[in-house]
Amino acid sequence: MQSPSKSPKSSRPTPVVDVEQAEAALVEHYPRLVRLAYLVLPPSLGRNRRVLTAHALTQRALPRSRRTGEAAVPGQRGGGGGGDRARALGDPAYAYVRLQVLCGALDAGLPLRWNSWPKRAQLPPLLPHVRGLRLFPRSGGADELALDQRLSALSGDARAAYVLRGLEGLDDGGVCDVLAAAGCDDPEDALDEADGVEARYELLGSPEFDPCSLQARPTDLMRRRQHMKAAGIAAVAVLVCGALLGLPGDGWGPDGAAAPPYAQNPAGQAALDPGQLTTAAAGAWKRSARTDFSAWPARGDLVGDKGLLRRALAVWARPGESVQVSATPGTAAGAPPGPARLLYAGEVDSARVVLLYDGLRIVRYAEPKEGTGGAALDFARVDGATGTEANAVVVDRADGNIRYLTAPWIKAAAVQDLLKPAAKAVALHRSADGVTDPFAGPVQSGACTSWNALQLRDNSGAVRLSTDLGELVPAHLTAGRPQAPREATPTEWSKSACSLATVRSHGVRSVNSWTYARQALPEANGAADWVCTRADTWRGEGSRILAQFQTSEGAAGAVAAKAEDSPACGSRDPKVLAGVLWKSRAGAWYLLGAGSKNVTSVTASGGERAVGNVLAARTERSTKARLTGRLADGTKVTTLR
Repeated sequence: MQSPSKSPKSSRPTPVVDVEQAEAALVEHYPRLVRLAYLVLPPSLGRNRRVLTAHALTQRALPRSRRTGEAAVPGQRGGGGGGDRARALGDPAYAYVRLQVLCGALDAGLPLRWNSWPKRAQLPPLLPHVRGLRLFPRSGGADELALDQRLSALSGDARAAYVLRGLEGLDDGGVCDVLAAAGCDDPEDALDEADGVEARYELLGSPEFDPCSLQARPTDLMRRRQHMKAAGIAAVAVLVCGALLGLPGDGWGPDGAAAPPYAQNPAGQAALDPGQLTTAAAGAWKRSARTDFSAWPARGDLVGDKGLLRRALAVWARPGESVQVSATPGTAAGAPPGPARLLYAGEVDSARVVLLYDGLRIVRYAEPKEGTGGAALDFARVDGATGTEANAVVVDRADGNIRYLTAPWIKAAAVQDLLKPAAKAVALHRSADGVTDPFAGPVQSGACTSWNALQLRDNSGAVRLSTDLGELVPAHLTAGRPQAPREATPTEWSKSACSLATVRSHGVRSVNSWTYARQALPEANGAADWVCTRADTWRGEGSRILAQFQTSEGAAGAVAAKAEDSPACGSRDPKVLAGVLWKSRAGAWYLLGAGSKNVTSVTASGGERAVGNVLAARTERSTKARLTGRLADGTKVTTLR
């Protein structure tokens, strides 16, 4: 396809568009026009050049002259829509600048030929121009990546047809008009080719394709510096590049796996200086007003290794592309605001590990003992952690096993299988630095046949339970009324432990189990407990609540209801109501429901009503009923959802 330098004029009346109208339309719809250009440009240009070219084409869309003139504008035949898009489709000025942007994007996709001068759009843009940074849109999901790959396989005209349909909302006639005005030889053929890609038009609005919301990364600073020194001397430049390519690049270097530095300021420099790390004295926790991570002393056989500490701080400030970075939900993964506190530095299994604390986050840096690859950086929020929440930190994971670094006030550690509460906890050996021996963590897939929890006894003699949920800090397990939770026993979690898998890697701070009702089952089938488990997060939002129906015969509870981001089953609103269909030993079906103690009556949508906080009504298996409860003052209570 050959795009003409000027768009052919339509046979219909030509609207008059002056430069002021075009400028107003461009400014108002600039983000949409840049997104259109970015989507039509060939992906082979690379994300950084596509971004800059899209902005350049849009900024060059204004008429060259300040005088009023005529512009060939294709008719607008949209497929519907409201708001800005509908107003834009009826604006000749917008149609004009959109056509100029489209023509430029199509020209940019044409191959360069040795026997003709390149068009302006085929050359790297002079403006806007960014030096020292690579810009690219924020990453989307797998669907956006798949769509981008499908679009890259289309011709430029077909890509334009797909984008005009999905982004601009034009019908096939409108698409043909615009493509014809842009110089497309066969708009119908472009439409047919675009039909080969699934119509996932909603994905075109994703941040993946938004060149106005960008991320920035530094370019290769070392290579850039060498190129500047060798500018203008071609022979010397070739020698320098060859020397750079021949240099070994696998060593840790002074900053290890860190990316090149991009900021210089006193606070940042202090945060990167291992000599500025703060530490607590060995017995500081005995005199401290609170037992939290600020009272932990620095432990480990490598606390004096300045090289290791420097690498850990440098990678924290600017992790390179080879570093595996993870963070619990709601946890910032940025550089430290100032000198951090050193908790641990030592060798654990096959890695050198550093644990740091900045008052808000625990940061774990790990690098292999041998080799230069595989550095990892993990972040976890621990703001306000005291007592049990500051009892242990994961120091290593390998092959499903976990090692913890325990607080200095911990006197003994053990492993307790919550599914076997009658079994005695297995003592867990710790090193002189407080690092435990490895033990199997909770099962992550398949049948839930065991759930190992960490049982710690502190200097007061209290025994506290915590469980690993895939994060640096284990979640504290409690039991009892939400207004006054207490330390849990293995028996209180024996039938709810497997439900903890639903809140893994969710940034959970603590999980409370509360038996809010007990119900005698019909036909003398024994009794059942109604249990509510509430998982609260470090960030406050994102809590998850499960209501479970647990019989004396069942090994695990059945989930009767669940909710997210709800105050139910918590200290602010301890009301709970849930129901379940239950089958007796004789084969009869019953609708069972139970509310917390403050619920005075329970009513089913079928008309069944019970005074008190439990309901049992004969029903059919296919019944779908809703339950409502009432408090003593008449307040309505609904089931969790």
